[in-house]
Amino acid sequence: MATEYTPTEMMDRDSRSNRYYRNAVERHWDPGEIELEQDVENLLAHIDGSEEYDQAYWDRTLNGIAKFGAGEDAVTEDLAPLATVLDDIDDQLFLTTQLYEEAKHADFFDRYWREVIWTVEDELGWERSNPRNDKWFNEPYVDLFDRNRKAQYRLLESDTPENRAKAYCHYHLTVEGILAQTGYYGMQTSYGGEFEELPHLPGLVEGFTKIRSDEGRHVGFGMNQLKKLIAEGVDPALIEDTVHELVPLVQGITEDERFQPDDETERVGLEDGALAAYAVEKHTDRMQQITDAAAEIPDVDDLVQLEGDD
Repeated sequence: MATEYTPTEMMDRDSRSNRYYRNAVERHWDPGEIELEQDVENLLAHIDGSEEYDQAYWDRTLNGIAKFGAGEDAVTEDLAPLATVLDDIDDQLFLTTQLYEEAKHADFFDRYWREVIWTVEDELGWERSNPRNDKWFNEPYVDLFDRNRKAQYRLLESDTPENRAKAYCHYHLTVEGILAQTGYYGMQTSYGGEFEELPHLPGLVEGFTKIRSDEGRHVGFGMNQLKKLIAEGVDPALIEDTVHELVPLVQGITEDERFQPDDETERVGLEDGALAAYAVEKHTDRMQQITDAAAEIPDVDDLVQLEGDD
């Protein structure tokens, strides 16, 4: 049954959501403009010059990229219900930029696989790998994204403050705020040229840096929405309990032992526990900013800088 049309209220240019929207517009980037040729050259040179960098090491590199690519596809698909139920024009403006940015992230990883991964495999005479092969996605990964999808689509059945809070907890705080930000940090550090045992991949790192900057804005929006919901009566314990229930799944994804060497002495990159410590620190800071009425969420420019550059 059709409802009567009512003109939308004018924008609030001073609202956080509007500032997030403007920040997204001003920081636009094109995933098609990132140079990837050097990544191909560095990978081929590294594989050719290393006795240890065999097919097993190759799979360890692809594991992270595959997980990110499929994850960006999933969150692009699953954000639509939230955009449907939001009734504030400034919130809607921001969500349009987030949908667009999630699509750009998916575009970047698809391009990277086609132009870097497959090019390297073709040069080496290896069979082309499939970024959607089930082997990349362990049980915690599938479980987390299934739960996120259910939390988003539940809004179409029952749009309550509590269900909105759970949706933000799943999407913005956990998938983007803990899993994605922690993973991007790990990949940027691992392939940023710091470790001789790993190839330097400047195109991949540039993509991660730009995506992390976008995700910082997304996380900030979710944090601000949760802080408003608490002020309107949502129990902070609901937020804490929801995220705490999901954290073990994140840990199961980031510590996927299937793609680690059996011999601890052969591990390269970040030290054991570094990613977990990073995730705990980020999560603790965000929960304090959300649940403490006196705490301030960083302004959008500061938040984007913090998430994209640390």
